[in-house]
Amino acid sequence: MGRPELVLIALGLSMDAFTVSLGKGTCMNRFNLQGTLVIALFFGSFQALMPLLGWLLGKQFERYITAVDHWIAFGLLAFIGGKMIFDDLQTNRSAEACGTVLRLRELLIMAVATSIDALAAGVTFSFLRVSIIPAVSLIGMITFILSFTGVCIGCKFGARLKNKAELVL
Repeated sequence: MGRPELVLIALGLSMDAFTVSLGKGTCMNRFNLQGTLVIALFFGSFQALMPLLGWLLGKQFERYITAVDHWIAFGLLAFIGGKMIFDDLQTNRSAEACGTVLRLRELLIMAVATSIDALAAGVTFSFLRVSIIPAVSLIGMITFILSFTGVCIGCKFGARLKNKAELVL
């Protein structure tokens, strides 16, 4: 798997983190660099950690399922794509609660929830023999950048549009 494919996978995996970051940004009364960095670090770190854990898990079972690993990889990637479509159709973004204070538990839950698909991608990476360190680094960096950008965009539009910003999301 080459760099262009990894970039596309990283972009796909980071979209849910971007969306949540956008929503968190609309909740901010004014831009807060520290809060924005914390959100981006949480999402970027978990999006990098989960594929690494999935890769380690996949490596443990590799010798038992080598004959069907390509079908497992196909199934996991199809599951990830289907989950992303389903989540997008089911999400009620306007119901997302706005908090003025960043809570560690809330960030942890959101970071884990948005990175479950990255765990499955990591298992797939082990079957496809992807070089894991560059892959998880790229996924983490792209997610960090998109999450940071999402908070900034959300904050800008949230401050300008106030209550109407939730309708856009």
